Amino acid sequence: MRRTPTRSSAPTAVERVRSILAAAHSMTVVCDGRYAEVRRLDGAGAMGHFHLHAPFEGGGVGARTPVRLELTDIAPTPVRDRLRARVTLTGLLAEPYDPDSAESTCMEFGQGMLEDASGRSYVTLHELEATELDPLATSEAGMLTHLVDEHAELVPLLLRLVRPFPDGGELRALPDGGVLRALPVGVDRYGLTLRLEYTRTHRDVRLPFKTPVRHVDHVGPQIHALLSEARRISHTGRLLT
Repeated sequence: MRRTPTRSSAPTAVERVRSILAAAHSMTVVCDGRYAEVRRLDGAGAMGHFHLHAPFEGGGVGARTPVRLELTDIAPTPVRDRLRARVTLTGLLAEPYDPDSAESTCMEFGQGMLEDASGRSYVTLHELEATELDPLATSEAGMLTHLVDEHAELVPLLLRLVRPFPDGGELRALPDGGVLRALPVGVDRYGLTLRLEYTRTHRDVRLPFKTPVRHVDHVGPQIHALLSEARRISHTGRLLT
């Protein structure tokens, strides 16, 4: 089990789960041996379709049906390997899931799991309820596609903020170190993530904001600050170390 440390340069596992649940456009519901693809989340995310609550205590509760919610987090930009993460929530329902119901389904929460390239992390209902939604969660896709479609020339400039890294025994400076393509793959309250694609592999690098974004309108100045720093480095002819 991977434990995500508390830090201010990247979202924690529970923050990522919270964002994925809010921004999801679809999910798979597995209940009573049946799979149902839910695509009508109506902008309210998965939790607009399912209401999570703590396990019942005491007696008086009849037989309940196990349920599993499966969600995938897909990068909105055309990067290599667009699957960023998977989220699985397990729990119990008072009765079998009705895919045709227009009402929110009440689900007794069991466990939440995030799977990504780093491994697995588990989250509790208490953690989810105590976590503030990232203000960029539901706007991320539009922001990244706008950056790629309308300001693609800025992405190579941001590469000046990427630290050198050892490869093949040599410390090679980016972007002239074998990068075939670089695209933004994520943005959250803590920073922007670029995906650097090479001939046979790729890696993600984080460009942290100076301070976490508190409102969606504040992300523009933070990105401009990154660009200003990149331009300053370009003029001095050095990379960050």
